[in-house]
Amino acid sequence: MTTRLSRGLGLGVAAALAVSLSACGASDSSEGGVSGEDYDGPAVEVTFWHGWTGGAAPTIVPKLIDKFNAEHENITVKNVPQEWADINSKMPLAVKAGKGPDVAVLHGDDLATYAAQNLLQPADEIIEGLGYSEGDFPPDVFEMGDFRDAQYAVPWSVTPLGLFANKDVMKKADLTEVPTDRQGYLDALEKLKAAGVQGEWVDGYVFTGTFEFQSLLWQFGGDLYNDDVTEATFNSEAGVEALTWMTDLVDKGYSPKNVAQDGNIKALLAGDTAFNWNGVWQTTNTAFGDLDWAAAPVPQIGDEKAVWSSSTHWVFPANKGQSADETSAAATFVKWMNDNSAGWAETGELPAANTVREDPTILEKYPNLEPFMEQLDYAHYETVSPGINEANALITTAINEALTGKKTPQAALDDAKAKADAIIEQNQQKYGD
Repeated sequence: MTTRLSRGLGLGVAAALAVSLSACGASDSSEGGVSGEDYDGPAVEVTFWHGWTGGAAPTIVPKLIDKFNAEHENITVKNVPQEWADINSKMPLAVKAGKGPDVAVLHGDDLATYAAQNLLQPADEIIEGLGYSEGDFPPDVFEMGDFRDAQYAVPWSVTPLGLFANKDVMKKADLTEVPTDRQGYLDALEKLKAAGVQGEWVDGYVFTGTFEFQSLLWQFGGDLYNDDVTEATFNSEAGVEALTWMTDLVDKGYSPKNVAQDGNIKALLAGDTAFNWNGVWQTTNTAFGDLDWAAAPVPQIGDEKAVWSSSTHWVFPANKGQSADETSAAATFVKWMNDNSAGWAETGELPAANTVREDPTILEKYPNLEPFMEQLDYAHYETVSPGINEANALITTAINEALTGKKTPQAALDDAKAKADAIIEQNQQKYGD
């Protein structure tokens, strides 16, 4: 599963870097710029960095690159997989030295950090030349690459949260339908409890509890930060209501206490629980085997439909002395990869390109993706702000403190907000307004 690999907390080692973009226009080609047509300049090698080192990706990516290289005699893409954390640590110095990749994939919550340090080329002209616009992707995904009035990224994939259900466990409480709303979910949990089953094992870890909390926060009408990301707001009334909903699951006996990391998905697979809020990446979990299970949209607990989602994006690093030919060839590669991304669903991520994702053949091959696709109209993505991941980590701490009874939801979120605000202030000094 590629999304769950460690990505680090930011690019602190590169805080002082200021890569000159003026040097990035150097080119041996007489024809600059990028068009929607394939690159037709001299032969170039394009270096591609990414963090897809787990799951199906290490098999799929080389095959796609081999196919691309076979179809493009003047472009050779060099595949350089590595851990996401290693990319974060290596990229700044490599770009400054002119030895970074020609194209890379980053997560949405890292884009602003890279852009603020001038590590990425503004890609407005590239994107326009490729014919992309906001409407070519799910709502709000394209704008993840917008930073200080410039566009730095092309969306590649989206990974929303969903509800996974063990139908055999549901039968113990005579449940035949996966619940979709607050009352239906509570009724199901109560019936399961009466049948001796704790229906949802809730935890305080990033890829389950944190993303469930964020989904609930948005459903209750709140947000993680204010509009200009100068202040954390996850301790609002909506945030307290969201975290209280989660602690109530424990207090009312619907969930055990102190659930271990990944304990909830293991409990679902073992038949010890009925429901698990988890990411689309679990649809490729081979441990499901012959289990009678279903995936569904997360239930609407609050007044609004909302669900957490992550995203990944193509970027063009601003290497010192970057060749325009290499950037143009890299853009051709990005367009080709997006056009040929239908098989990416095998990794447990949804292709971001609408034309690909909405092709009915994807659901014919991967029917479990349908509920995740349905949620994209109201999915919420990562906050765009340099260094924001360090503040985000405090949210997970607060959730864990509340679920383990160390603090009340209000106190846990208030304490996290105070520390997050201090980090935001430091980030403003580090990266500028």
